[in-house]
Amino acid sequence: MAVMVWAANSPARTFLTQQQALNVAFPAGTTVSRETIFLTKSQVKAAESLAGIPLREQMIVRYVGRTGTSLIGTAYFNTHIVRTLPETVMTVVGPSGAVDHVEILSFSEPTDYLPKRRWIDQLKKRKLDNDLSVSRSIRPISGASLSGRAIIDATRRVLAIHQTIELARSR
Repeated sequence: MAVMVWAANSPARTFLTQQQALNVAFPAGTTVSRETIFLTKSQVKAAESLAGIPLREQMIVRYVGRTGTSLIGTAYFNTHIVRTLPETVMTVVGPSGAVDHVEILSFSEPTDYLPKRRWIDQLKKRKLDNDLSVSRSIRPISGASLSGRAIIDATRRVLAIHQTIELARSR
């Protein structure tokens, strides 16, 4: 399934399809299964409370990667508005519940606002806590602060959703 984004006045730049991103996230030999989960109203509230920001969806689609019975990670795709145009990001949560990988699939804003890989890599191994924010443990991006905030917000949402789903499954 390809992720395509169209925007007026700015051609969308698609860097990876969804399948290409999953291939980057999970090594060869990994079995990747797609799961669709419908959050209850109480789960949405719990995830919003954890994330500290609103959720826009109750239906969650995620991709779980396993080698044999070992969990490799869980990938989530999030499309959101950066300034006035959309961006699609894949966030992979590792078995420990921390960010394993973040990849930008498409970006419709001007390329001046596109975060560099070095900045994105700050999110690796981060868990959901108060330090997962700009100017705390994440460096701000000069000239691209809205892009950075959008990716951090997406990461916070993913981690909160992941925690909420996993908590419900463990009960």
